[in-house]
Parts: sequence; C-alpha cells; structure tokens
Amino acid sequence: MTDPAPAGRPLRFAGYRSYPYLERGRDYRAFELSAEVDRVPPHRVDVSDAQEARAWRILATNPAISLHDHLEVYPANLAEADDWVRDAHPFTGYEGLARSGLAAAFENFGDGTATITSKSGWKWSDVIHDIGIRYADWAHQDFVVRGERIEDIRLAFANGQVALIGALEAATPIENELDRLDVLYGFGIRMLGVTYSESNALGSGCRETTDGGLTGFGRRALERMNRLGILIDVSHAGDRTSLDTIRASTAPVCISHSGARELWPISKCKPDDVIRACADRGGVIGIEAAPGTTMVRPDLVEASIETFMRHFQYCVDLVGIDGVTFGPDTFFGDHAGTYHTPQGALLVSGDSEYDDVIPDYVVGLENVGDFPNIVRWLVTHGYTDDEIAKVIGGNTLRVLEQAWAG
Repeated sequence: MTDPAPAGRPLRFAGYRSYPYLERGRDYRAFELSAEVDRVPPHRVDVSDAQEARAWRILATNPAISLHDHLEVYPANLAEADDWVRDAHPFTGYEGLARSGLAAAFENFGDGTATITSKSGWKWSDVIHDIGIRYADWAHQDFVVRGERIEDIRLAFANGQVALIGALEAATPIENELDRLDVLYGFGIRMLGVTYSESNALGSGCRETTDGGLTGFGRRALERMNRLGILIDVSHAGDRTSLDTIRASTAPVCISHSGARELWPISKCKPDDVIRACADRGGVIGIEAAPGTTMVRPDLVEASIETFMRHFQYCVDLVGIDGVTFGPDTFFGDHAGTYHTPQGALLVSGDSEYDDVIPDYVVGLENVGDFPNIVRWLVTHGYTDDEIAKVIGGNTLRVLEQAWAG
C-alpha cells in the first residue's frame, strides 16, 4: 500500500487503536493481530506522477464508498481464530482504513463474533453483541463515524472522517419475526442481505442445488425493509431468489459484492440476466476482490487487480457505467486462510473445481487500504473524472437516495 499523496483529503486519523479504555489481557484476551499495512508485498498500479496526482485529486473531491467490506483485524495465527471469535473484541483497522481514500464503507457485522465463522451460526444475540461492541469502540474516537443517512456520508467526507455504515450479509438472524428488521434498523443497519449462501426463511442461497425463489415471508420482509429504508442485497442469494427480490422490491436492490459468472463460473458470481435485472431497476453491482471470487478463465496463476477490473469492465459493457461500483469484501488478515479453518466452509463458493485454485490474496487489492489502486487503474484506462466519480461512489449515493427514503 502507498501513503496518501499530499493532494489527498486531509484526515482526522491520529493513530487510534481499538479499546484504549479497556485493559489488554484483563478485559479481553490479547491476540497478536495481523498487520494492517504491508502484510503482503505492496503493489501499486503503475502510473505517472501526473496520473497519481489526478487519482488523489478525484478521491479528494468525490466521496468514494465501498459497497461491501469487513474492517476487522484478524489474528495473525488463524489457529487461534476460534478463541478470538469467542473473545468477541474485534479490532477495527483504523490505520489501514486511513490509507483507503474512502469517505464511507458498508461494514458487515456478524463476521468475527460467533456468527458466520463459528459453529453457532447466525444467532440473534451474537449479531446484536457484535454491533454494540463495535459501536462502543467507535464512540471513543472521531475518525470513524456511524453512517445512517446520506448526510452522514457527506459530512464525513467534508470533515476528514470515514462513515461506516452498518450492514449484515443475511437476514437469517431475524428468523421469522418481521419486527426484528425494525430492531436492526434502530441499531443502525442500513443494508441487509436476503441470504448468506444457504437458504433461510426468506429464500434460497447461491450454494443450494435447488432455488425455490423468494418465499411468502421473504416478500413481507422485503416490503418492511423498503418501508424502513434498508438497502436490500442479493450477493449471496440464488439466481431465482435474486431475480424475485429485484422484481418484488419497490426500491433499487444491490449486488454488494460479486462478479460476472461469464468470466468465472462459480455460484457466488452472478449471471448476466441477474446483473441486467439489477441495473434495469436502478441498482448496482459492486465488484468483489475476495480471493478466488473474481478470477478469469483461464488465468489460474494469479488473481490481481487486473483480473478484478476485467469483471468491472465486463459489467460496464453489459449494463453501462451507472450500474457498477466496487464492493471489495476485504479485511485485515489472511482472507484465503480463513477458508481452511474448521468453521470456514461457508466462506468458499462450494464449487470444488474452483475452490482448488483460490489464491493467497489478490495482488493490488489485498485489503481496503489498496482502494486507490482502483482509481489509478481507471485513470490509466481512459475513464473521465465524471465516470470515475460515478463508479467509486456516485452510483451508490444515487441508489441510497431511493433505498433509504423509506
């Protein structure tokens, strides 16, 4: 990763680390955490000095938004992951985030405190705990702020801060209780996935061999989310469930983190008809950089920003510049390594032929601190300032103006 250029947006970050109000080793277990900066060899997209200055000028004058990320700092030794999950004091990667150039990011809770990665599954109490303990940490500093309205994003951008917007990858924790959607909204959740790869009360996940589509309860849940003002996400939903959701929602729907199945045929990537349907209803797809997700046949040797951006270009060619953005889906630590932990089965695609070629990391997009590489790539590939402003955040703001209206 590269330090922000002088022309970049001045930031309030002053070196804060999580939980300074607690005593390490007494109030929470002390784990050695992964490096937020240069955990892997740094890689910068090759640009001229003028192009570098242009990239940072664009980031300094247009709010960039990650449609999907996880900003926890994972343990350096993944053999300790189970104990780390049970301890439930996930650190936020403030230092790495300060290098991202972002004005806002959708922060997906429930990914480190006994939910996705543990045997206990999507328990309601675990999700509420995760949200609350992260918010408690954020409340003790002023670099990261809670993002619940578009105005929060704009103010954070103007004030040298980053707005983190609460999200969950699946509605599974609500079980069959609609009012839990209101509770999640009250806790600041502003994006909610329909399913996480496997089926729940709302519909079918992308890993299922049979997709029954959106259920009757799922339709009632979508109606409530539309009325509350929660952006609906179909990233981990099956194809039929995705299409049903896009058609049933009265507000635009997003695919917060995925890629084009035409380029990389795994169930987590979306087919052309789903990507088109999402864009036709005013939604966006966020291109994902999780290891193994946006590779390109037959390039099996290395996943990099180049393969990642081929998915971006494919989607732009398919639906136009207004229907595409970025949802890198990264965290600070060995992302690919988590797939091989005892609780990591839900994190891989389920397509065994392609799971065998998961890379160690995506070169140039290892974590969210590498986000400026996306802008560098766009600058070197002929995109105008206005087009870049759209895909790094403008398209997302347009969707939020409708989805958050309630």
